[in-house]
Amino acid sequence: MAQNLVRLAAKRILSIPQRSISVTAIRKQDVALTQEERDRIYPRIGDRDVVGYGFNGTASYMDREEMPFPAIRFKENTDDVLALRELEKGDWSNMTIEEKKALYRSSYRLTFAEMFAPTGEWKAVFAAFMVCLGVTGWIVIFMKKFVYSPYPETITPEYQQKNLERMIAQRQGIVEGVASKWDYENNRWKK
Repeated sequence: MAQNLVRLAAKRILSIPQRSISVTAIRKQDVALTQEERDRIYPRIGDRDVVGYGFNGTASYMDREEMPFPAIRFKENTDDVLALRELEKGDWSNMTIEEKKALYRSSYRLTFAEMFAPTGEWKAVFAAFMVCLGVTGWIVIFMKKFVYSPYPETITPEYQQKNLERMIAQRQGIVEGVASKWDYENNRWKK
C-alpha cells in the first residue's frame, strides 16, 4: 500500500511541468508582432517600436514606477534616433554623454529621479480640501441660522437649576438618585 502511494506521488510530481516550479520569468528575446497585430496597433502609436509587453499587454506608453519598462518607445523613429540606435550597437565608450542622453530620451520620457520628484500636487489637494471645509462651515452656519428652530427653554442653565431644585423638593431618587446626595437637614449637598 505504501509503495503504491509513493509511486503515485512520484508520478504526480514528475508530471508537473518544469515551468510551474521555476522561479525565473520566461524571457522573450524579441517582440515579434504578426501582421494583424501591426495593422491594429501601429495606426495608434505611429512609427514607434514595440519593445515589450508593457502594462497589461497594451501598446501604450506610461511612466510608472511599478512598471518601469513601457511597451513602446517614447519618441517616434526619426533619422536622428535611428542614427543613435546604430551607434548604440557599437562601443558605448565612443558615444558622447549628449548622445547617450538623447538615446535614453528617445525611449523614456522621465528618469526615476524625475518620476519620484515632488510635483506640488499636494497644494491643489490641500486647497480643494480647505474650500470644501469652508463651504461645509457656511452650510452649517446657514442651517443653524435659518433651518433649525431655536434651542428649547429646557436647555438653559437657569431652567436646569430650577429643575434640580424641584427634583430635590419632591425627593426624587431618594435611595440612589439626586435626592440621596442632598442633605435635607442642612440644605446643602452631602460631602
